[in-house]
Amino acid sequence: QVQLVESGGGLVQAGGSLRLSCAASGGTFGTYNMGWFRQAPGKEREFVAAISWRDDSTYYADSVKGRFTISRDNAKNTAYLQMNSLKPEDTAVYYCAADWRSRYVLTTTRSRYDYWGQGTQVTVSS
Repeated sequence: QVQLVESGGGLVQAGGSLRLSCAASGGTFGTYNMGWFRQAPGKEREFVAAISWRDDSTYYADSVKGRFTISRDNAKNTAYLQMNSLKPEDTAVYYCAADWRSRYVLTTTRSRYDYWGQGTQVTVSS
């Protein structure tokens, strides 16, 4: 069983930056695709970014492309989401997730991820 714990959320002004971390334990981190999702109040949880375990290839939602960067450090069992040029519409609870079953394809589909963290709040003020 994999446990994921996010950290790094907080309150930031528009245009600012935050780096989220996702610490994993209980599994072989280096063999999971990792993803970040977010959920704003009253909205569905949506895909943000994902990174492959095989070659560190990445994929981003159009809304964050060019502003957010996903990365991983397998030696530390940790995934990251660097968020720059933050906007008020980025305000949400951010979740990291691990994909084992469909790990040979980098996916944006929420249901394909097997393990989830508890989330960390990101609030961007205007």
